[in-house]
Amino acid sequence: MSPARISVLPMRCIALLGLSLLMSAHTLAQTTPTGRIEGTAWQHTPASLATSVARAALVLPERATGGARYTGAFSARPATQGQAVPVVLFLHGSSGLGLSAIATWQQWLADQGIASLAPDSFALPERVTYQSPISAQDYERIHALRSSEIAPALAALQAQTWADARRIVLAGTSEGAVAVARYAGDGVAARMVFSWSCEANYFVQAPRNAFAPGQPVLNLISSTDPYFSRSNPWLGAAEAQGHCATALKDNPRASVLLIPNAPHTLLNWPAAQDAVAGFLRRALAERSAP
Repeated sequence: MSPARISVLPMRCIALLGLSLLMSAHTLAQTTPTGRIEGTAWQHTPASLATSVARAALVLPERATGGARYTGAFSARPATQGQAVPVVLFLHGSSGLGLSAIATWQQWLADQGIASLAPDSFALPERVTYQSPISAQDYERIHALRSSEIAPALAALQAQTWADARRIVLAGTSEGAVAVARYAGDGVAARMVFSWSCEANYFVQAPRNAFAPGQPVLNLISSTDPYFSRSNPWLGAAEAQGHCATALKDNPRASVLLIPNAPHTLLNWPAAQDAVAGFLRRALAERSAP
C-alpha cells in the first residue's frame, strides 16, 4: 500500500489565506452598522393609546365634510354634513408623522375622495426609537407596540358618521407595515403593505403574517429597498426575496409590485400612486353598498 499523500500549503499561502479571512471579517464589520436604542417606554398605556388617536393626522375630503377639506388632528375634527366615505387607516414608519411624504400622500388620497387617519405612535412619552440593526427581540417589542395601536384607531373610525365602516383599508409603511401584515382582527376590507417584505430577516424573529384568506392585499416595495432587499448587506437572510409574494402566493386577490430603484419611502412615486389608485378602486368597489 502506498503511503497517503498529504498536501501542505506553503507558509506564504497560509499567510495570504489568513489575511483574506481577516479582510473578509473586517469588510463585514464595516458594512454592518452599530445599532442604537433610545427611550425607555416599550408599551402603550391606555392614556397613550387614546392620545395616539386624538393626535392622529386626519384628512377628510370635501365629500365627507359637506364643505371644505379638513386637514388636522382627529381631536379637532369638525362636525360634518357630507357623505360616508372610504378611509385608509395608516400606520407610519419609525420616523413618525414628521415625515412630509405622509402628509402629501394623505392629500393625494383626499383627491381620490378617500379619507385617511394616521395615528401618532409617539404619543407615548419616552417611546423607544432606534438606529438599525438592533436585536430581533427588541424589534419584536416594537412590533407589539405598533400592533396595539390598530384596535383603538379602528374603533374610533367605526364611530364616525363620515367613515364608511364597510370600506376601511388598513395600510402601513416599514415598521408600521409589519403590524398591518400581522393584523388578525376584523373590520378592514383590504390592506396595503408598503416597504416591508413579509419574510424572515433581521427585522423579525419570524414573519407571523396573518392575512385573511381572499382579502385584497397590495404590497409595494423598492426592488433595491435599503433595508429589506438583498442590497442590504446585513439583511440576515440569504434566501430572502425582498417582497411579500411568498406570503401571498395562495391569495388570488393579492398583488405585489417591485418598483425599480425607488427609495424606501415610495408612497408618492408615480408608479406607486398608479398602483394604489387602481387597487383601491377595485377593492372599494367590491365593498360598495348595493
